[in-house]
Amino acid sequence: VHLTTGECQICKEFCEAEAIDFEQKEEVVDLDVGSIIITTGADTFDPVGMHEFGYGRYSNVLTSIQFERILAASGPFEGHLQRPSDGKVPVKIAWLQCVGSRTEDSHMPYCSSVCCMYAMKEAIIAKEHVSTVEPKIFFMDMRAHGKDFDKYYDKAKDVGVEFVRGRVGKIREISDSGNLVLYYTAENGEIKQEEFDMVVLSVGLTPRKNAEELSDRLGIRLNAFNFIENIGDSPIETTKPGIFVCGPAVQPKDIPETVMQASAAVAGAAELLSDVRGTEITKKEYPSEKEVRGQRPRIGVFVCHCGTNIGSIVDVPSVVEYARALPDVAYAEENLFTCSQDTQEKMKEIIEKYKLNRVVVSSCSPSTHEALFQETMKETGLNPYLFDMANIRNHCSWVHRDDHAKATEKAKILTGIAIGKARLLEPLYTLSLNVTQTALVIGGGLAGITAALSIADQGFEVALVEREKRLGGNLNRLKRRPNGEKVDELLEGLIARVNNHPKVHAFIDSEVLAIDGYVGNYITSIKSNVSNEVVDYEHGVIVITTGANESKPKEYHYEDENVLSQLDFENLFEMDPKALSKLKNIVMIQCVGSRDEEHPYCSRVCCTQAVKNSIRLKKLNPKMNVYVIYRDVRTYGFNEIYYQEARTLGVIFIRYEEDAKPVVEYMDDEKKQLTVSVKDIVLGGEVEIRPDRVILAPAMVPQEDAGTLSQMLKIPLNEDNFFMEAHVKLRPVDFSAEGIYLAGLAHSPKQMDETISQAKAAAERACTIISSDEYLSVANIAQVDENTCAACGMCVAACPYGAPGLVWLGGREVCQINTALCKGCGSCSTVCPSGAMQQLGYKEIQTLEMVDKALSLI
Repeated sequence: VHLTTGECQICKEFCEAEAIDFEQKEEVVDLDVGSIIITTGADTFDPVGMHEFGYGRYSNVLTSIQFERILAASGPFEGHLQRPSDGKVPVKIAWLQCVGSRTEDSHMPYCSSVCCMYAMKEAIIAKEHVSTVEPKIFFMDMRAHGKDFDKYYDKAKDVGVEFVRGRVGKIREISDSGNLVLYYTAENGEIKQEEFDMVVLSVGLTPRKNAEELSDRLGIRLNAFNFIENIGDSPIETTKPGIFVCGPAVQPKDIPETVMQASAAVAGAAELLSDVRGTEITKKEYPSEKEVRGQRPRIGVFVCHCGTNIGSIVDVPSVVEYARALPDVAYAEENLFTCSQDTQEKMKEIIEKYKLNRVVVSSCSPSTHEALFQETMKETGLNPYLFDMANIRNHCSWVHRDDHAKATEKAKILTGIAIGKARLLEPLYTLSLNVTQTALVIGGGLAGITAALSIADQGFEVALVEREKRLGGNLNRLKRRPNGEKVDELLEGLIARVNNHPKVHAFIDSEVLAIDGYVGNYITSIKSNVSNEVVDYEHGVIVITTGANESKPKEYHYEDENVLSQLDFENLFEMDPKALSKLKNIVMIQCVGSRDEEHPYCSRVCCTQAVKNSIRLKKLNPKMNVYVIYRDVRTYGFNEIYYQEARTLGVIFIRYEEDAKPVVEYMDDEKKQLTVSVKDIVLGGEVEIRPDRVILAPAMVPQEDAGTLSQMLKIPLNEDNFFMEAHVKLRPVDFSAEGIYLAGLAHSPKQMDETISQAKAAAERACTIISSDEYLSVANIAQVDENTCAACGMCVAACPYGAPGLVWLGGREVCQINTALCKGCGSCSTVCPSGAMQQLGYKEIQTLEMVDKALSLI
């Protein structure tokens, strides 16, 4: 922290981390760079100006960010749910949605995209903290539009979160109790009031306050809402070449889209700088590895306070004293932040001074910090696998915040277990595999074309396989983007780039017969459906972009010539708009096959598509009646502007409940005139419409043969048969199997710009493998004692990666491990009945030592 002198400087005295330096001077650093990526994010809306809610005047009216801090273990009440005014545990808590968002008379008419989901999350967590809490969410449209978000919506309802469709107009505080009375208008127009203990304002996202200054400095444009403007078809390109943008700096978005777009921005920079890749790299040198085999274990133990995150619950000094007394512990100490750079340097000095040959850190999660500590080990000449970690944050301080004594006792047990295992740790080594520096993209729609071109623009050869006779996938049926731009112009340009790019090999009207190999070394057999010729293509990575399809509706008389899908209607609009201009009544029905038992997910694109087409119809003939019958209008982000435009133009929106779907039937036996009946919730009665056309929004469904590719590559599908990523937020384009990546509709329904972002992200992730001529596999892989192996094959059946295989060796069948495929998951060793299979780093003797240590301490 840098502060100007002249202040009281008392903070320096109390800062345990010694992070405050009053002598530090400002300096300007010049950096030579080839590209810039802007990731400045967004701010949250300040609701002080919304006087009707009393924020800033009523202590129990909080923003969602403040409520998050109350729930946090490191927050003001150490994770205890209580009211700021009097410390009382609240029972009735209200969440108010769209605070600052979707407000037509403000500078934030857009939807902030994230508020619905974080309100549900906070309500569920509040119930987990205090079972008696009664959460109620007031909303206009529940925009659970992301992958599996609707399932989370259902979960919230199942655990007792109540949802009220209505907008709160005013909040009044009861002075004696500090409780809050909400006045709101229900959907049927009835004015209601209800008393709550606490109110949470779900605030939206606004552009950064310094956005204009940054825009002027970099010479880029801002859009009408002061977010950074992207240009063309790419959501990452700004108005200045070489400067890319990603995340909420572009527009509000959730974590998965932010992570995808971040990798996409890196892809944009990598494409630009491909000719100079590697020219600025300085290879890091490590000291020679120390030989520790045969030496008595000398274990160093470092126990972390993690600020107050651990130290406020766990008695860290007593954990250190306990560890210091255990056999083979040569050194033990406590640290305020063990992961800090200063502590890492100190740790290296201690390893040298005390000649440590094993290290145990008791702190937070190995999944986030183990690699950091292993790197420190390498810098001292110790093998990085002579390290173990006890997670006393997640497993102790976070889950036992109300019982400090038991949290401390458990921290001692976990630390003792890690020390017990550390005594038996052995050096492990990664394997270096040669990498074929080419890529395969399966599926030639928008995602596949984008991924292939990005990989090629980064300097690598890529094969693009498409089983149809033409590239483009669903783009061949989609005619316009929400802003009115023609899609076919974009598609023709992309196809021309594919055909003319020297590094892209397009296999059209072809299919993948078989895929063999592992990360860095795949061989795929590609068959041409025209010549029946089969080509074996060698490549290092795979990108899955097989897309999805518009389903065929099973209801609403879809067989009638006047009942069309939205994509069919778009085609009709382009072919004969004059004929459509003569129509009087158009009815659009949303969620046809989506958000039901068969397809419980939201198809994401349908609402924006319906709004887009309804606007086009009203502009074609303003006198035409256009009705959109919907459940929730999910025009998230800037697409909300089109929803507002449609209403301004006179499009009529009628909401229906899931258990009261609209009814489409014929007026008479001749079946010449359709009628649509639906209960209008606002009017409280049945509405009957006689449409000239009925336009359906069918569910977007995965490819029917997705399971074939899933089995071929041993990559998972989710419950809805879309491909399942390694982590929904942190690894949205990766599979758990290295070297295979995912993008586009094969992942889940999404808009065009989101598809482009994810495709570029997948391309960049793929290029992290093929940009090097070698790949280092994990070290803690499985190992077989061939003398003990009974060749039962149970490991072969259990392995999700296909690493074990039965082979003939020395006149008998035994199991061998393909070390390139093994990911160290341990499935094989857990099912092996003979004990022949051991996982390095988790051998039976090490695991039993951990169990024995735990039993002796409990």
